[in-house]
Amino acid sequence: MKQPLNTQPIAAAALRIGMFIHLDGGWMSHPFPLSSFKISSHGQIETMRALGLKLRWCPEQSEPEAPADADAEADAIEAAAPPDDQAAPVPVSAEAQSQLDHREALTDQREAQAVCERQFGEAAKACKAMVDMVPTKPQGAREQAEALTQALADKMLGDRDLCIRLLNETAGDKAAAHAMNVTVISMLMGRSFGFSETDMLDLGVGAMLHDIGKLDLPERIRHRDEHFSSSETRFYEEHVAHGVAHGRKMGLSSGALLVVAQHHEHADGSGFPLKLNSDRMTIAARIVALVNRFDNLCNPHIPSRAITPHEAVALLFAQGRNKFDTAILGAFIKMMGVYPPGSAVQLTNDRFAIVVGVNSSRPLKPRVLVHEHGVPREDALIIDLEHVAGLGIRRSMKPLALPPESLGYLAPKPRTAYFFEPARDSRSAAMA
Repeated sequence: MKQPLNTQPIAAAALRIGMFIHLDGGWMSHPFPLSSFKISSHGQIETMRALGLKLRWCPEQSEPEAPADADAEADAIEAAAPPDDQAAPVPVSAEAQSQLDHREALTDQREAQAVCERQFGEAAKACKAMVDMVPTKPQGAREQAEALTQALADKMLGDRDLCIRLLNETAGDKAAAHAMNVTVISMLMGRSFGFSETDMLDLGVGAMLHDIGKLDLPERIRHRDEHFSSSETRFYEEHVAHGVAHGRKMGLSSGALLVVAQHHEHADGSGFPLKLNSDRMTIAARIVALVNRFDNLCNPHIPSRAITPHEAVALLFAQGRNKFDTAILGAFIKMMGVYPPGSAVQLTNDRFAIVVGVNSSRPLKPRVLVHEHGVPREDALIIDLEHVAGLGIRRSMKPLALPPESLGYLAPKPRTAYFFEPARDSRSAAMA
């Protein structure tokens, strides 16, 4: 992530409300949604003091409250005072101010994207390391899975709306990326259903480990294929039993273990291995079964078979109403929107765009990156359709059906990956 300008080290004892702080160290080392933010409460200060992390702050982005004892803190925050010879601000024209606002919004946009990219990357790397421990250190792997899930839950729990964001960078281990996609979306679903913290942890650990039994399968059998023989299909389906065996060795909770055991069951009893119907599945397993199917449609083992997130939602609705719990399917579509992040669309003003984010509480007007003629892609501001009157989505598009220029500009990724961030006030660019 690009660091704030002119950051300076600061002692935890000198923290005050209104300071813009950057926390060094990994995203999972603290419970805050972002690693850079403006302090808004004494509770945040107390948490940071307890963490023992290295702290930096940015005077230019800070509006610190007056200290209770100015003399005691003067040395620690001397940099907060502007130079004596600081010139008065020079008035700028409306055009210049507009350019400044655009650059500031663009910087915020890039930094927010970088935060999500880094957080997903850290989580996926930790997930892969945890899975690698399963055969030799099963209990240690369980502890790592629980710690990673707790870190995700800490950032999800609360009343604040969350935005589901499309990631640009999805390189790395595909199995870990799949596990994190399923975990993040499943936990956001659990949040929407009002899960307790304990239930969220069971859901997250089970989602993260749902495919752990594939460790015992040959690589060529790990991904179901329509050309499998009956024996190969049976061999593939055994990954569930292998996963349960690993889960027991790890000492997983019963809630997490049932997710592993039931993630391929269907509401109508047509799944495997026990052909359970919805009434005999846990709600966490029903959530993971749906989200797992969605991610496999968007990110199949053979990339050429991928369909867009919008097509995946439509297929689940059309063909999956018997296979998936109708309440969970409805809640999933409500949370992700009809046009989930990653969907290529045409807007009502005929321009082409790609959906890059949705507010999980208000998904009908997503955030989109629009093909703006004359504006380099790297300088294009994301448009929040919720705050642009009279503009909406006309239809979904297959990426290859986009005009070549728009396809090159929007550059849909071959793999779809998601993360989340706190919803924020949008600085949407005006549509010409």
